[in-house]
Amino acid sequence: MKLYQKTGWIHKKLYPSVVWNMDTQQKVIYLTFDDGPIPEVTEWVLRILKEHQLQATFFCVGDNIRKNPYVFEKILEGGHTAANHTFNHLRGWTTKNALYYENIERCHAEIMKFTHEPRHLSYFRPPYGQITHRQTRQLKQTYNIVMWDVLSRDYAPTVEQEVCLNNSIKLTEKGSIIVFHDSIKAQRNMKYTLPAYIQHYADQGYTFLPLP
Repeated sequence: MKLYQKTGWIHKKLYPSVVWNMDTQQKVIYLTFDDGPIPEVTEWVLRILKEHQLQATFFCVGDNIRKNPYVFEKILEGGHTAANHTFNHLRGWTTKNALYYENIERCHAEIMKFTHEPRHLSYFRPPYGQITHRQTRQLKQTYNIVMWDVLSRDYAPTVEQEVCLNNSIKLTEKGSIIVFHDSIKAQRNMKYTLPAYIQHYADQGYTFLPLP
């Protein structure tokens, strides 16, 4: 799947059983962050969210939880939802099914070291949005598979900060699920975009929520 900034209808039609956005006419946006927890970036994100009294959903890489447990605990302490993003950030399309499922379960086990709350154990997002239909059918037995309808592309070095911000704003709608990345690669664009993005929509009367 090519990573378009705005998810088109064809992708949603190809994978109708996964969550792309929330069907609502309320002024609600769902902030999500992929690839952490990373001390240098995730803690900054948590400070920004605390300043605005917001909760979000963090799709965490299990190995990063293992390496940075105190940062993961801060996600939970902040009232945010933690979710599964595999243990090693694997691509579903190029990973054998047995290894892929095992890697997801390793991340699940890492999360369970800190919490058994269902909301932290029920969501999965495939890295790169790459997942096969067979993998989807298997994982749907355990997880709500969550994609997105707005990709900030904060990770792309060729995307200018202003473009990252302006496109993210332009493409967001009521009920949008937007992806930012609390990663080293994304921090330049994300640190510029996230505060301005939040402020823009807060000024328009929007609420930001974790996944329901």
